[in-house]
Amino acid sequence: MKYEYHGILIEEALDDNRLINTLKIEKVHITGHKKQQDRRHLYQVKVSQEQINTLAHHINEDWYLYFWKDNQITVLFPNRQFQFDYLNRDTWTDALNYAHSIGLDEQDMDFSTSGL
Repeated sequence: MKYEYHGILIEEALDDNRLINTLKIEKVHITGHKKQQDRRHLYQVKVSQEQINTLAHHINEDWYLYFWKDNQITVLFPNRQFQFDYLNRDTWTDALNYAHSIGLDEQDMDFSTSGL
């Protein structure tokens, strides 16, 4: 399998967390919230295009996933997908507008490519 893309995946964004077992995990971080229900499980992963296609069908409402290859970003929302150039902020517009339209906070969408 060709792992061309990097990503930061939040376990709680998936409707089936067993999918994480199929990904190449590079790093793991669990947030330090005191209450267990407030914690987030973050994974830095390497994935193939086929895995991105599979994950696209398993995103919970009000969540998104994103992956990058060089400067190209792929953002997955439930039922929608966007691609843009990370270095050209003008190309982010459609993805950010869609995120806003479904109630996601645009400020949280920096699409960092620096990993965990």
